[in-house]
Order: sequence, then structure tokens, then C-alpha cells
Amino acid sequence: MTPATAAAIGAAIEAASGRPFVVASSRPVGGGSIHRSCEVSDGRTRYFVKLNDPAAAAMFAAEADGLHALASTAAIRTPAVVASGTSADAAFLVLEHIELHGLDADAGSRLGAALARLHRVTGDRYGWHADNFIGATPQHNAFHHDWPWFFGARRLRPQLDMARRNGMDKALAARGEAIVERVGALFLEYRPAPSLLHGDLWSGNAASDASGAPVIFDPACHYGDREADLAMAELFGGFPLSFYAAYRAAWPLDPGYETRKPLYNLYHVLNHFNLFGGAYLGQARRMIEGLDASLRR
Repeated sequence: MTPATAAAIGAAIEAASGRPFVVASSRPVGGGSIHRSCEVSDGRTRYFVKLNDPAAAAMFAAEADGLHALASTAAIRTPAVVASGTSADAAFLVLEHIELHGLDADAGSRLGAALARLHRVTGDRYGWHADNFIGATPQHNAFHHDWPWFFGARRLRPQLDMARRNGMDKALAARGEAIVERVGALFLEYRPAPSLLHGDLWSGNAASDASGAPVIFDPACHYGDREADLAMAELFGGFPLSFYAAYRAAWPLDPGYETRKPLYNLYHVLNHFNLFGGAYLGQARRMIEGLDASLRR
């Protein structure tokens, strides 16, 4: 962190808190693969700060917007947004500092029940009032009344277009496009409510605080099918079984969930291919081939 960035962060915290704040110490902490993260302190109060190049200011604005939306529901704890801004060489987002711990069985159960409460918060259409990001990838959120159309057009198709540019063979991309065209077949007897979603719910974006209460962060919020959050939670693992059990006890899933789960997770696997490269291509291929086969029956 340069002196100019430290000064800008201190000034932003001072403006938000109403008391003087000078960054006296800064130490790097883990915080993901896209941004740099650190803990800053003036010797009395600590804050969690995310940093990136100035061009990332829009990503931090979208993250702050999502955190505000989640916090407003009072369903699950999120880090409070303190301030954001830019210096000559960095964009930054300042968040409440929370001592985070892994999810044990009790915290997992509490998270599952809390997520069900969050999903009970609904809108009147699918989408969000602004575009945001899934990882570092822009996520288009213009509202639409039809969920299968929204998911095909706003989620899968942009990822397939990027995947084609990033080296996915044309034949596989064409099979992916065929899924977009026929995605409505998976929703013939299922009309999901437009639930408020975290949007990027993998285990790295959930933890517990010192009291054992669940905490979620790094959202990609929008209104959509609640199954999408549950599907991603299963994609990379890491959640205790108590999480899934508590969610289902609070709000049972539709019997067709297992059929739609690969559809929702294809979006994230394609995004990982587009962000991180060919290691995810084989997984994307298997998912596309499986979905394409099931939709042709």
C-alpha cells in the first residue's frame, strides 16, 4: 500500500466515522484471488480493506451495493460497508473487521436457516437495478419477467460467447447455445419466485463470527431462483451437511432441483473457464453434454 493510498483510506474512514483516523499499521490478509486484502489500524480500531487498480472502482461499488441489500434484510450478518474510494494508484473498499472462523455444524445449520429467510425476500421481476460482477466478470442484470429467458440470455449466453473467444471449440459452444434455446423445458411445472440471492455462494464467501453466527460476503446479488444459490453451494463443496439439512427443513426444495442444478452450475464453471483457463473446460464439456442430452429426450 502506497502512502497516498493509506492517506486516502484514512481520510475516507475519518469522513465515514466522524473521528480522526490515520493508518498506523497495515498487514496483508487472505481475501480471494481477484483483489488484494489487508487489515488496517490506527492502533485502536481495525478495518478490513480490499484493494485493486483504480479501474476496479465499479466492482467495489457493486459489492457495496450488494452488501447493503443483504444487510437490509437482517436475515444474515454481513460486514458493514464503511467507505470506498480511489487514490492515484488504487481503488479500495473499507469494511467492518470481523474475526472470521470456519463453519462448524452449528454455524452451518444457522446459515441454512438464515439463507431460507433471505430467499423469502422477493422482488416482482428477475434481475437487479444495476449490473454487477461475478468474480471479475461483468454480470448483466436488466430486469425481465421470465426466469428461464433471463437465465439463458443474461447468464449462459454471455459466458458461452466469452468461452468461444477464449478457445472453446465451436461445436461445444453450439451445444451450449442449444441449451439456451431449450432451457424453458426445465421449468414447465416450476415457477420460481424472484428471491433475493447472494449470487456467488461458495464456501469461501461464508464463515462464522466469534459468537458462531453465520456471516456472508462478496455477493453478486440479484433476484432469481433460490435454487441457484443452493446449486452453487454444492458445486465446490465446503459447507457442512447441517447447512443443507437446515435449509431444506426451513423451505423444502422442488423435486426438480436435481435436474436443474447442473444448469445453474454450468454458469459458474463457464465463468471459471473464462477467468482461469482450460482446467475447467473438461468439466464444462461434461455439463453441456449432459444437459444437452437430457433436454433432447
